[in-house]
Amino acid sequence: MPLSPEEIERYKRHLVLREVGGQGQQKLKDARVLVVGAGGLGSPVLLYLAAAGVGTLGIIDDDAVSLDNLQRQIAHDTPHVGAPKVESATDAIGRLNPHVRVEAHGVRLDAGNALDIISRYDIVADGSDNFPTRYLVSDACYLARKALVFAAVGPFDGYLTTLKPHETGPDGKPYPTYRCIFPDAPPPGTVANCAEVGVLGATVGVIGTLQATEVIKEVLALGESLAGRLLIYDARSARFNEIKIAWDPTNPLSGTAPSIRDLSIHKSAREGAVCAA
Repeated sequence: MPLSPEEIERYKRHLVLREVGGQGQQKLKDARVLVVGAGGLGSPVLLYLAAAGVGTLGIIDDDAVSLDNLQRQIAHDTPHVGAPKVESATDAIGRLNPHVRVEAHGVRLDAGNALDIISRYDIVADGSDNFPTRYLVSDACYLARKALVFAAVGPFDGYLTTLKPHETGPDGKPYPTYRCIFPDAPPPGTVANCAEVGVLGATVGVIGTLQATEVIKEVLALGESLAGRLLIYDARSARFNEIKIAWDPTNPLSGTAPSIRDLSIHKSAREGAVCAA
């Protein structure tokens, strides 16, 4: 469906941008993006993608808004405390841009539904904050051949990359998966979460905004992808660093002798609810 006169007015700063223009804005309108977690990272991702005119946004989160979320989870507000996050985020998107269709999945992401849900979208942004969900999302995106923009945060730091292991890089090798970067999850209890050590709310916003930018770049095939690169942000020193990440031919998902061919490996894992920073 072409842009309406109201949409042309709304997106005119994109339309005059040579790298976007009318064709790019139409691509954004036609795009379907799934955001895993409507928390600290998911909030700016959802709001900026909605503002940009991404036509369909899927949200998966089975948590409810709590008062201590509001220090960083800007898609929610005080009147929505106690409400499901997918409901609160849907309301926020509707207020921002009524032209965006929201598909709310107020369920736990698990081995039984991950492929079905992820397969409905063009690209996925992962804003979860626990390792079982991150491995599940990455594995499901690989099996569904969907690009994944991954982000994570610490108290004053953030990490961002794009995972497209179903594509090859300039060297002719596949791009890495999450398992190439982190072959094994750390033992339970060895990595503190934000509830234990805290997190600077604005730092989460920086990384979430960058994550939204990378999603838009993937939709538009704009600029240089973060595939094969891990961007690291240190808020205390106001520095960005980058490290190269490579495909690991021994990894069990996309290596030369893969042992993970479906999501059954996750059925015995403690997956819990989709949590977000």
